[in-house]
Amino acid sequence: MNDQDRHRWNRKFLQGEHDSTQPSCIITGIEHFLPRQGKALDVAGGAGRHSLWLARHGLTVTLVDISDEALRISQTRAKSLGIQLQTVHLDLEQEPFPPGPWDLILGVHYLDRTLFPRFTEALAPGGLLVFLQPTQSNLQRHQRPSARFLLEDGELPTLLPGLRMLHYEEGWLADGRHEALVVAQAPSETSRGSQ
Repeated sequence: MNDQDRHRWNRKFLQGEHDSTQPSCIITGIEHFLPRQGKALDVAGGAGRHSLWLARHGLTVTLVDISDEALRISQTRAKSLGIQLQTVHLDLEQEPFPPGPWDLILGVHYLDRTLFPRFTEALAPGGLLVFLQPTQSNLQRHQRPSARFLLEDGELPTLLPGLRMLHYEEGWLADGRHEALVVAQAPSETSRGSQ
């Protein structure tokens, strides 16, 4: 991404296009997999709807996004709720993740396939990657996101070598989109050492 992308996303957040304060029901539906403590990284987390939910459930959350406006909104919301939230302005295509390791990495509706090896490297032993993204089949009912921002049907598991899938589903999910959802776990320290 670049300054043009940053300005475009700032405009969207200023116009209220992404102003939901409630986490996705798909993400709350997998709550039983998620840790109750530790460090969480919300990748391209926007205005913080998932970050704030994770923080309320006991995690120490860092939200990264390219939009200054999204980060401002998320901090305002966190303060109004009395929640600690670290925000980092970050161009995910150009800059490294904040220092980990992370017990949970959450990616919702942001697709950059080059990030998947970085996700795996940044996870703590036994840490979880939760990733939710529409697939090409979504175009049957919705014009957006466009094809370049969609996973191929069945692609998500192929992007996760070295991680153990705890949960995977793909189809027309609760929010009306054709999406792929995965909860995948990094090897424990013991199994990493034996590889």
